[in-house]
Amino acid sequence: MVTGAVSAMAAKQAERLKEDGNNCCKKERFGAAIDAYTEAHYMLGLALLQREEYADGVKALQRALDFGRGANPTGYMVEEIWEELSKAKYMEWELLSARRSWELNSLKETCVAALNQQRALDMSRTEESSEEDYSSHTDQLKALDRVFEKAAEEDKPTEVPDYLCCNITLEIFRDPVISPSGVTYERAAILEHINKVGKFDPITREKLDPSKLVPNLAIKEAVAAYLEKHVWAYKTGC
Repeated sequence: MVTGAVSAMAAKQAERLKEDGNNCCKKERFGAAIDAYTEAHYMLGLALLQREEYADGVKALQRALDFGRGANPTGYMVEEIWEELSKAKYMEWELLSARRSWELNSLKETCVAALNQQRALDMSRTEESSEEDYSSHTDQLKALDRVFEKAAEEDKPTEVPDYLCCNITLEIFRDPVISPSGVTYERAAILEHINKVGKFDPITREKLDPSKLVPNLAIKEAVAAYLEKHVWAYKTGC
């Protein structure tokens, strides 16, 4: 009951923020409009997640992340949105993974039962069972195991490939940028390094000005494709 009330309040707040964003646009206060839209989609996403509407919640959080990155890629809001988006994606994957696992196990049990039934039927039609018949039945069961093990592989977390991970954060890239030296970093991490440690590439030690960092779109697309197929990677490190 309390969760439902909180969810409704968050949804109403999201609508108010959208209206604020529209008003800011009319006044050509575009920066303020983007901030309002970012927070609006963020609040809406949280409200949907509280209702366990994960698919729509993820979409709202993704839009919030897109708005946030456009306005301030290194802002605290972007990090906060990413954390919530990651949790939502992982929770959605857990539910779907559990359902797929149950379906696979049920199907496997049905297949094993069918093979055993066929084996019993074959034995009833002959006076004795040969070693060859037994071996054939065993091979069929082993082949069935291999098929279902292969089908379950996508839901088994493994190590994320190194090229998709930042050398500073040791996590999968979110907003990758490439330095003039050819090294790719997480944007927020390399900017923090430049601001707190010094204007040099932490790997090559060459001078590095933040204005020289450019988005690594190829890696960003590779990460998106990887996460689409391996959603568990939203939660695991590299």
